[in-house]
Amino acid sequence: MQLKRIVLGVTGGVAAYKAAELARLLVKEGIDVQVVCTSAARHFVGPATFQALTGHPVFTDLWDERVDNGMAHIDLSRGADAIVVAPASADFLAKLAQGRADDLLSTLCLARDCPLLVAPAMNRQMWESPATQRNAAQLLLDGVSLIGPDSGEQACGETGFGRMLEAEALVEAIVARFQPKQLNGLKVLVTAGPTFEAIDAVRGITNPSSGRMGYAVARAALEAGAEVTLITGRTCLTPPREARVINILGAQQMLTEVEKEADATDIFISVAAVADYYVLNPSEQKIKKDAHILTLELAPNPDILANISSRPKPPFCVGFAAESENMEEYAELKRRRKHLPLIVANDVREAVGAEDVQLILLDEAGRHVLEKADKLTQARRLITHVAQLYNTHYQ
Repeated sequence: MQLKRIVLGVTGGVAAYKAAELARLLVKEGIDVQVVCTSAARHFVGPATFQALTGHPVFTDLWDERVDNGMAHIDLSRGADAIVVAPASADFLAKLAQGRADDLLSTLCLARDCPLLVAPAMNRQMWESPATQRNAAQLLLDGVSLIGPDSGEQACGETGFGRMLEAEALVEAIVARFQPKQLNGLKVLVTAGPTFEAIDAVRGITNPSSGRMGYAVARAALEAGAEVTLITGRTCLTPPREARVINILGAQQMLTEVEKEADATDIFISVAAVADYYVLNPSEQKIKKDAHILTLELAPNPDILANISSRPKPPFCVGFAAESENMEEYAELKRRRKHLPLIVANDVREAVGAEDVQLILLDEAGRHVLEKADKLTQARRLITHVAQLYNTHYQ
């Protein structure tokens, strides 16, 4: 990732408590964070909190004597990859739009030579007011990136737009801003998670897939500039904020939704752990337990990926092969049988539930090993490979 150092500006508002978590998560991403607070921000979160989280002293004063040359308003942004203001109050948006520089943070933003990202946070009526909307529009024209706001319950008790995004969503958006846009303008369809095949009203056949790999692929595609649709089985995960999400249960339902999307899709990445069989004639009521052996009659589910890849004009199709033996051999056979330009092989015994995985990419050029790493890192590596193949053969 190109992002290495951020100046995090914190203005006055209840949402300032989220800035502390944002600082922690950015540091966890390996980013060096320098916090600059307005005087109002100090009424909500003390500088000691940010210093403990980032390992750097917090700056608040335009005339801070800790900067030898007295140029804190210039020096603090030099060498930074971005300035992020979160929360950005209505007053601070007005300052930025008007080019005012009457404190350290506003002066830093005016004297910067790096991108500026702001996360608005205010009461819904303040956000909806014509003045704030004019200021937001002007900032967009000036090249400032606005992250949010979101809609939801606010500290004042009202509900509506103006709520600052949660820290996790902000980190996703900030990191995405600096990823290469290798899939810019393309539509990517991703399936993720397990399917569930009903036995009766409360039981079913499923598998232990967490969905993390598919969700990571969806996020990596969004970071690369794609428009992403995520078709997902039941998981405990929060999908990427910018993805269009379609929730399903069984394989038949997943196939129906994939077929609806396929014609408008440039790249289809089939990550979901789809059940190979479904139960014929499932019971609408709960089957009562007794001493007899229960026999289930199973029928094969449709092969979703093969259905799409066999179309006269299919999208660029990427499959996943989770194998427990002869991994590369079986994956390559699957790739050839389904006429896929790329398949991702992984050892199911190591991948399910694991944080770090090793992946092997198989395409017409041979094998490409992605050494063990966390699933988001692997997803980004995969998207880079997909973009290279797509741009070479499909453009």
